[in-house]
Amino acid sequence: MKVTYYLEVISSWCHWSEPAWAELKSCYAGRVDFQWKVALMQPGDYPVSRAQCEWFYKRSGTIMRSPYMLNPDWLVLGKGDSFDNPSLVAEAGKDFGITDDTIRLALAKAAIFDGMKVAQMAVSATIGAKAAGIPVKKLKARAESAAVRARADASTAEFFSHRINQRPAFILEDAIGDKVVFSGLARVEPIAAAVDAMLADTAAYKSYASHFGTVPSK
Repeated sequence: MKVTYYLEVISSWCHWSEPAWAELKSCYAGRVDFQWKVALMQPGDYPVSRAQCEWFYKRSGTIMRSPYMLNPDWLVLGKGDSFDNPSLVAEAGKDFGITDDTIRLALAKAAIFDGMKVAQMAVSATIGAKAAGIPVKKLKARAESAAVRARADASTAEFFSHRINQRPAFILEDAIGDKVVFSGLARVEPIAAAVDAMLADTAAYKSYASHFGTVPSK
């Protein structure tokens, strides 16, 4: 089976879900295929001020019982900046073989912990390049390419095709056609329970097939 994690790199709720993502990958390594995809937020999804961002961070931080508070200083837009840039840089890293969480986690930390101005493409590219050992110019050029933008737009459309709008989102699919959709949940327990159930059902189908073969045609 596979689990697809739809995320936006600097989303605070995606940050809170990272422990769940890490635990899932550790517990089900070798049995489940894990991948992440960009689901870009819409302009209206972002806080409109530092004070509003700080309020959101206080809410999510207390809900998650966090011993620390996130840093809203990244919430600055200058001419030519875009909050899509960190996600585009993370997506561009895949073209250099960086399909794990290295680049996107480095970018998230730089934004919501260090308050760096990741809306600037040069800043995001520098952070991502340093984390992955990629030449900055090459990563930046790729992140600014039409191909990477098209992929990010396509995965965002795919995210919305599930009729959801909350990130993080986890889509669970197995070999027998079952699908479970979690949208907005950041804790591991319900996701792990669904994975266990789906793995058990898939194993049961395999066991039945070994005893009785395939479905008769007539």
